[in-house]
Amino acid sequence: GCELTASTKSYTFQVDEEDDSDHILALSVVCLTDGAKDECNVVEVVGRNHENQEIAVPVANLKLSCQPLLSLDNFRLQPPVTFRLAAGSGPVHLAGWHRIVHREDASFEEDDDLSEEE
Repeated sequence: GCELTASTKSYTFQVDEEDDSDHILALSVVCLTDGAKDECNVVEVVGRNHENQEIAVPVANLKLSCQPLLSLDNFRLQPPVTFRLAAGSGPVHLAGWHRIVHREDASFEEDDDLSEEE
């Protein structure tokens, strides 16, 4: 997880570019924490589209008096991704999970298939 505040307005989650594993980042909950004011706190996800252009999409608009918490049901993202507090002063806590899927060696899989046929 991470926390966005007036002094720390963004957090970037990235993986090592040399890592050939598949990485999935899933956002579960976005919520206001102690010290939050009754103001709109807008959280954006900043990523890249298929043309490698930066895009920002608001995923949460939280206000202490009416919606202090939002469940995102494991909203899946492909790293690198940046979470940004576009409006408000927070603090806003983001929680989720990171899954690493190791790719199997393709040549090993082919050899394995051949031995099964024999």
